Amino acid sequence: MTEVSRLLIENCAIATVDSGGTEHASGHLVIAGDRIESVGAGPAPAGLENVTRRVDASGQLATPGLVNTHHHFYQWLTRGLAQNANLFDWLTTLYPVWARIDEPMVHAAARASLAMMARGGVTTAMDHHYVFPRGAGDLLGAEIRAARELGVRFTATRGSMDLGASDGGLPPDSAVESTEDALRATERAVLDHHDPSFGSMLHVAVAPCSPFSVTTELMREAATLARRLGVRLHTHGSETVEEERFCHERFGMGPTAYFESTGWLGDDVWMAHCVHMTDDDVAAFARTGTGVAHCPSSNARLAAGIARVPDLLAAGVPVGLGVDGTASNESGELHTELRNALLVSRLGPHRENALDARASLRLATRGGARVLGREAEIGSLEPGKLADVVLWDLTGLGHSTIADPVAALVLGPPAPVTLSLVGGVPIVEAGHLTTADERTVAREARVQSQRLAR
Repeated sequence: MTEVSRLLIENCAIATVDSGGTEHASGHLVIAGDRIESVGAGPAPAGLENVTRRVDASGQLATPGLVNTHHHFYQWLTRGLAQNANLFDWLTTLYPVWARIDEPMVHAAARASLAMMARGGVTTAMDHHYVFPRGAGDLLGAEIRAARELGVRFTATRGSMDLGASDGGLPPDSAVESTEDALRATERAVLDHHDPSFGSMLHVAVAPCSPFSVTTELMREAATLARRLGVRLHTHGSETVEEERFCHERFGMGPTAYFESTGWLGDDVWMAHCVHMTDDDVAAFARTGTGVAHCPSSNARLAAGIARVPDLLAAGVPVGLGVDGTASNESGELHTELRNALLVSRLGPHRENALDARASLRLATRGGARVLGREAEIGSLEPGKLADVVLWDLTGLGHSTIADPVAALVLGPPAPVTLSLVGGVPIVEAGHLTTADERTVAREARVQSQRLAR
């Protein structure tokens, strides 16, 4: 039997983000194949065989790879538009543009979105794609192909909209599908692409877009479909006061009660934003194990409000971080969300006791893994888990005087990534992608953005 190769990382600070929050001021990681074999204080054990690479990570911090729990890749092509709009005005401005996307556009946008996140420490990405213009090509396949090319672990959610403006919804009729077409395409996406095995590089989930763009029939049938196929469910929920008003006017209840009435609360569900939630809503999420993708920058960009993250965490609700689409978070980087999650939460009623640096790092790693249903595989640095590991350089001008490495990562400027591994395979080295040329990715995205603008 062939001996598995080993990669040794030594002399770095380590934040394992395990259940006990174990940290090492100077420690080691042993990577054997695609798994973490050991992690601990001091140097790696002597006498290890088949060591093919040894990394001296002095001055660096090792963390689990970051896990993004909410995104819209296609929006990379429409950054910087509708700069001073709330969600509904922003959507009605951009829906007609998005209704013209096609497969080359989505592929270029997905590559750019994934490249930006990977360069900033993301090892598991997620995307919520819900715009499928007729004749546009295989849009979900374009995203899956891009993730495979970049080497990033990926959760693709097959979104859908079937409630056009003529029926009281927000999107134009040209941007929606029929209920039957959406369900049929969603089932095909799961059957064709979802890989539930340990270490899978690709999961697929079922993801009708939102209460104001999806019929109640599609919400109910999508939940039934997902549970029949054994996959997770995702949607937007409780993002703005306008959504709250829409739900009360159309359904006679708030978003959380509506979701519960359609079968959309459960430990196989996670929702993006969840800003405007009552105590009863928080309790319902906690009781059912429903997860939350917290997107602080997007919530601020669209003036949606401050999510009750400290209350959600205190109640036991699974919470991860999300970039959200780059038309409402133009930076497109998850590691900036660690800082923003902490700072924005302290503007709320809990003030300085809202979140600390380690809680923020946990949201971006273990919390995200739990939200995506992958906590047994990723999200912490522990023996037996997948070797999704990031080394952050803290020796430069922006971090060298912050003694606490976790605080340096979260509170300081974006830290350079010196090494990022997905299943033990490097996707970033010395701050640069190993799987794609960034200038080529940028040029292709610019070309497709200009095509869309025309």
